[in-house]
Amino acid sequence: MDIAALSMAMSQASLAQNVGIQVMSIAKNQAETQSQMMVEMLGKSVAPNLGKTLDISV
Repeated sequence: MDIAALSMAMSQASLAQNVGIQVMSIAKNQAETQSQMMVEMLGKSVAPNLGKTLDISV
């Protein structure tokens, strides 16, 4: 294998690795955003006082 071909192969491998890292970073950011939205949604649920009182009749 000549130097030029080796250089191109290494460059392509480096590019593929960098693209993979960037895609994983985007996926991580989306997961963080979705989890923050879910926490907000649970905080604003229909029954925010659920479980804070106990109704007992004898």
